[in-house]
Amino acid sequence: MYEQNQEAAAPEGGIGFFEKWLSVWVALCIMTGIALGSLLPDLFVFLAGLKLASVNLVVAVLIWGMVYPMMVNVDFASLRHIGDRPKGLLITIIVNWLIKPFTMVALGILFFEMLFVDLIAPEDAQQYIAGLILLGAAPCTAMVFVWSQLTRGDPTYTLVQVSLNDVIMVFAFAPIVALLLGVTNIAVPWETLILSVGLYVVIPLVAGALTRKWLIGHAAQGEDSEAAVTRFTSSIKPFSVLALLATVVLLFGFQGHIILDRPVLIALIAVPLLVQSYGIFVIAYGAAYLWRVPFNVAAPCALIGTSNFFELAVAVAISLFGLNSGAALTTVVGVLVEVPVMLSLVAFANRTRSYFPTA
Repeated sequence: MYEQNQEAAAPEGGIGFFEKWLSVWVALCIMTGIALGSLLPDLFVFLAGLKLASVNLVVAVLIWGMVYPMMVNVDFASLRHIGDRPKGLLITIIVNWLIKPFTMVALGILFFEMLFVDLIAPEDAQQYIAGLILLGAAPCTAMVFVWSQLTRGDPTYTLVQVSLNDVIMVFAFAPIVALLLGVTNIAVPWETLILSVGLYVVIPLVAGALTRKWLIGHAAQGEDSEAAVTRFTSSIKPFSVLALLATVVLLFGFQGHIILDRPVLIALIAVPLLVQSYGIFVIAYGAAYLWRVPFNVAAPCALIGTSNFFELAVAVAISLFGLNSGAALTTVVGVLVEVPVMLSLVAFANRTRSYFPTA
């Protein structure tokens, strides 16, 4: 039964055109945002003022547009397979929730308060560290299905891990973020943090689950239920990417003057993100190798541990610190580096396939 469900467990196809070149689109949107911010500053001031209970309405709509399609892919029924691949699940859970958030804040302190201390003002350093914390505490996105497919990973394991991570995230994201922000002496607006989790995790997760249930219940006669879900998510995926790109334009419309004054800033922020990504992959992939985990679980296990839920990080950064904050800027840089880093790790994993046992 487990093997029979594998093909239907995850979205079909490899990496799409938009996803493959996501870093290019993000870079183009950064330039567009900077240009529009310089040419139409009043427009961005107006958009920033569209708030309700500390939530920017424009950003909220864009974030929901990003997150909801991902949540439709989450299948809580897959959790019945939670005991089928326990080694991979255990490695990823430990990496995602007990290692990754803490190494991210450690790297933030190392780079922004020590190694780059002469290049970054102390108040800016705190904002960049806050952005790193949000990225480190938000593990795994729907893009993980793509990375898993590119390594011919076990789709059922991938789906179980993503679903389990989303359940954990509902309860663990806010406390971990609050703890790490507090440790680094950054004020924690608890009400806004909890509101953000409700808006950008709980509501889209529930909406996705209800949509998935409806799609399966109304699948065409003779059509596989997962095929109906895949067809729906494929049809709305472009809107998800466009929402992300529109968010980037909006953010850099506010951040443009900073970037123009300090163009090297993006590179400085990217350094700890790169170190973190490759370092976490080494930890997870190395643990899978030592534990003799089959490659079709070891590869997605390490990639899920490495990948960030950058959409959530962007949304919470904006809610907590504002559109023109250093924290929001940091999370967008996370989007910029995510795809090329993950593609390089996919290539490395495929080259080292022979070092792992087969399923």
